Amino acid sequence: MPPETDESDFLSLLRDTTEFVKYFKELGIDGTEPAAETTSPLPPVVAQLTARVSESPQPIPSAFSQKPSNAALFEDAPVAADTLPNSTETFEEIWADIGNCTRCPLYERRTHIVHTDGNRKARLMFVGEAPGADEDAQAKPFVGRAGQLLTKIIEAIGLKREEVLIGNVNRCRPPGNRPPTPEEAAMCKPFLLREIAAVQPEVIVVLGNTAMRNLLDIKQGITKVRGEFQNYHGVKVMPTFHPAYLLRDPSKKKETWEDLKKVRDYLDTTRK
Repeated sequence: MPPETDESDFLSLLRDTTEFVKYFKELGIDGTEPAAETTSPLPPVVAQLTARVSESPQPIPSAFSQKPSNAALFEDAPVAADTLPNSTETFEEIWADIGNCTRCPLYERRTHIVHTDGNRKARLMFVGEAPGADEDAQAKPFVGRAGQLLTKIIEAIGLKREEVLIGNVNRCRPPGNRPPTPEEAAMCKPFLLREIAAVQPEVIVVLGNTAMRNLLDIKQGITKVRGEFQNYHGVKVMPTFHPAYLLRDPSKKKETWEDLKKVRDYLDTTRK
């Protein structure tokens, strides 16, 4: 293998490691337990390259600004014959149709209807299942602890919260933050689909089982499907864990990071 190939591989590894550490720091993790095979000293060539990178006056380019070498990864999802319908609707028109909704029993205990929020020209959209207590109080999606974690995840892939679109399948809080029932979801889902058609995002990240099953109409659980691009009317869909689940099981943050890296790299390859 040519020496320059070795160096390129090591630089790529260093970039990934730097981003990985940054992500975990963003999520409030001070350190990770090293695997047994990683406790040995660095080989001399790696140590030399590390020193050269740290001394270089040129910053290491972000992986967000480079085309990944594994672009074929994004060919995995089958291409659907249909595409999103062209829509000239505005969110205000869609929300006017929702009105002071009483279509399902959730309206009886809500404080606010929580509509989709963010950049209406976003390339990337996040969809969860339903508002929680903080969201119900503030009439804005993902503002509680799970929302704060989602904001850090968005920032870890090089974006700002205001650059993306964030919504839920249901717009009213279920009692006790339980998942919405299929009947409750069926009342709200058409409005979410109209918003998706109005925005035409390039990628949708579905957070958790409820959002995934409602958007994709599949029966598998999130652990079976996460990490692999799915297809919704020609739109790439990445299923991953809900931030609320990550708060309960922080060990899943690593898998979520891998999922979001794929999203980031795909958006980079299609950047205009």
